[in-house]
Amino acid sequence: MKLESILLPGVDVKRPMVIAGPCSAETEEQVMNTARKLAANGIKIMRAGIWKPRTKPGGFEGVGSEGLAWLKRVKQETGMYVSTEVATQKHVYEALKYGIDMLWIGARTTANPFAVQEIAEALQGVDIPVLVKNPVNPDLELWIGALERLSNVGLTKLGAIHRGFSSYDKKIYRNLPQWHIPIELKRRYPDLPVICDPSHIGGKRDLILPLSQQAMDLNFEGLIIETHCKPEEAWSDAAQQVTPDRLKEILETIVIREEKQSTEDLSHLRKQIDELDDQLLELLAKRMRVSCEIGTFKKEHNMLIVQTGRYGEILSKRIAQATEMGMNPEFMRVVLEAIHEESVRQQVEIMNK
Repeated sequence: MKLESILLPGVDVKRPMVIAGPCSAETEEQVMNTARKLAANGIKIMRAGIWKPRTKPGGFEGVGSEGLAWLKRVKQETGMYVSTEVATQKHVYEALKYGIDMLWIGARTTANPFAVQEIAEALQGVDIPVLVKNPVNPDLELWIGALERLSNVGLTKLGAIHRGFSSYDKKIYRNLPQWHIPIELKRRYPDLPVICDPSHIGGKRDLILPLSQQAMDLNFEGLIIETHCKPEEAWSDAAQQVTPDRLKEILETIVIREEKQSTEDLSHLRKQIDELDDQLLELLAKRMRVSCEIGTFKKEHNMLIVQTGRYGEILSKRIAQATEMGMNPEFMRVVLEAIHEESVRQQVEIMNK
């Protein structure tokens, strides 16, 4: 992908680039009140949902194109840039007609290559930043595919928004961060700006600060934070929105660490990590060789590959050991499941020879 900066003229180069505004544009008064407060606090880019795809029918699905006129007024009166989500070709044409400065594609749309392709074709020849939220499911290739579709029609001002991934487990987060996925995206495309959406990851306003700090510590370029003049009265996602004043406090609290510092003091520790990684690989290779010997024995004695009782015993015992050693049990579960999956794969190959 050929990439150019998504920074709009007059927006500070320093991290984080901030996009803020209500989840939904509800009324002209609400939009303007929020915009004036954000502008007074130095925010340069305002966001507002015009079309709101809801999980079930009957909920507030946005005011529609009428709200674009309110965003145009925001530009005229405050000088801020404005941005919104688009999910169809019609949305694109309407947003461009009203002079929207930045667009993003939502998680549900990213998951649909047909929809992304239609949006890409509608944007061909348009020179504005376009951001792509991660798909609802943790599929990095699908996320990259959406960005590539936009790139293929000539768009270069591209960015990604990390809003977390849907899960049945909502004990802490609305959407699980799974930070390793945007980190891998950044590894593959170092010049691609990644914006964090702590509002949708956390689902609760008190999680916005710690999630924003974590995103900055991971060297994300920006934050998109849902901000409402009266969050408790919001027509959508009230629990995850903050006031403009609270947003100001959050941004003043975040610590932006230096990107480039001397790493000489870390060299000996990094050498230890390299040596330990070598040892881990040697042990894993040895374990797989033993697993293959077990597979050969099972084939010779006509035994089933998976012994569920044995696997369950190993899983519970090793997780308990890991916990005692100060490791996260869920991390250990993921590691053991991956090792077991590879062991089974190799034993299947032996069985089928």
